[in-house]
Amino acid sequence: MISHPNLGLVSAIRAALADPAVGDPERAVSQRAYMKSPMPFRGLSKPELTVLLRPLLRDRALAPHTREEWSDAVRDLVDHATHREEWYAALAVAGHRAARPWQDPEALALYRHVVTTTCWWDIVDPVAADFIGPILLAHRPVVTPLIRADAVDPHLWVRRTAILAQLKHRADTDVDLLSDVLDANLEGSLHGKDFFIRKAVGWALRQHARVDPDWVRAYVDSHGDHLSGLSRREALRHL
Repeated sequence: MISHPNLGLVSAIRAALADPAVGDPERAVSQRAYMKSPMPFRGLSKPELTVLLRPLLRDRALAPHTREEWSDAVRDLVDHATHREEWYAALAVAGHRAARPWQDPEALALYRHVVTTTCWWDIVDPVAADFIGPILLAHRPVVTPLIRADAVDPHLWVRRTAILAQLKHRADTDVDLLSDVLDANLEGSLHGKDFFIRKAVGWALRQHARVDPDWVRAYVDSHGDHLSGLSRREALRHL
């Protein structure tokens, strides 16, 4: 176990989640079934979890003071979770306002750890779009080649992360990078037949179609049978 003195924040989060008055056992069962989760839930809705965590994240006495303290807190919540809400709390700690100076290429190792430990879309997708995406946007020369490398990584969820990293970039999307990460994950690629890769390809195209529909139509037309039916339907859903 990590024994950093600042893990008072983690202890406070776990104590708040373990309160018998928190959560709904019936909802916990349905959440676990929906998410196909080996790990149980406490049964909190997303708004309820936000309300529960807000005072802890605003408490200056619990705030991380260094990058190491912040990273250790996120890792501890991910690595030693007993209930899935701890993973969601890890994302909240990752986005702590004290961590703004640490949202840079050095943080990518932490986010890769989160992705490869959790291995499910409810954690991977926000890591890609809300954490890695902004780092990519702010540090393109350094991060762009790393995203290209992740797009051909053996790990399925690392690939999905690369595909979705520009999900919120809209007009600032690097279409050369988008094309490369998509090309690396079409039919015939290592995970090209996996639902979560096919869905991610379609989702990335659908989002970019909001700002550049002609580019997306051209991409879909030019890639023919290499695009799965699912990816094609997702890409063209609003076109």
